[in-house]
Amino acid sequence: MTSHDVVNRLRKITGERSIGHLGTLDPMATGVLPLLLGKFTRLAQYFSSAEKTYSGTIRFGFATDTYDAEGEPVGPQIVPALTLEQVRSAAERFHGEMEQIPPPFSAKKIGGTPAYKLARAGITVELKAARIRIISFQIDGIEGSEATFAMSVSAGGYVRSVVHDLGQILGCGAHLSSLRRTRAGAFALEDAHTLDEVLGDSECDDRIERLCVHPRNLLPGMPAVSGDVIALGRLRNGAQANLPEFSHVPLVKVFAGQRELVGIAKRVAGTLFQPVVVMG
Repeated sequence: MTSHDVVNRLRKITGERSIGHLGTLDPMATGVLPLLLGKFTRLAQYFSSAEKTYSGTIRFGFATDTYDAEGEPVGPQIVPALTLEQVRSAAERFHGEMEQIPPPFSAKKIGGTPAYKLARAGITVELKAARIRIISFQIDGIEGSEATFAMSVSAGGYVRSVVHDLGQILGCGAHLSSLRRTRAGAFALEDAHTLDEVLGDSECDDRIERLCVHPRNLLPGMPAVSGDVIALGRLRNGAQANLPEFSHVPLVKVFAGQRELVGIAKRVAGTLFQPVVVMG
């Protein structure tokens, strides 16, 4: 199942046409896939820089053209004799900011076309290196030709590319054999729901709303403030308004009551705010 397949399933379940995900998961991967429904898709820009955390397994002995287990082997296949210390030592190189070339089979677009579509058509794909940051890369253990790991990486970073490059450093080739995203920004695996849970077994008008994150818990680094009728009216019409917010942060979430998110506003001066996103 692709990330787009999940979006399509949610459209059928909820009847909501406007749904978007916050970062593609490869078909072989599992884990957290945050989704924005309806008017909340207007907030996507505020999630674009979120760090991601993963766990998974690496298969040493050969690389693949997709850098994961779904691809075709590239080069000879060997049975490497690697120690945990060797792998951990090589993994230490992948820390902090660095240039990374995305996999040829990726969602990165070249002239408007996803790279994986060009690669599948046999067209040579040349992708530009991107600046990423690896927060942590921990090799937990190794057994035979497989190692388990955990990684936290900035937005835009590809775990597959790290694994592929690790195999090159070790001189034996490697590819990603399994991957699970355990966190995407503020969204953790323990807070996620399966599609079966979303589908449910009863007709409940507020079931989807109850499963979704409470609007006040979205973007936790941004303060929430409730406006009065006059201020909310002005903000909804794109005009500046005064709000009871004194922390001096640049952006705030504006609510009518406890749950209705009116929009995002930026501070102009003091308690005067200008709307930058209006939910409608």
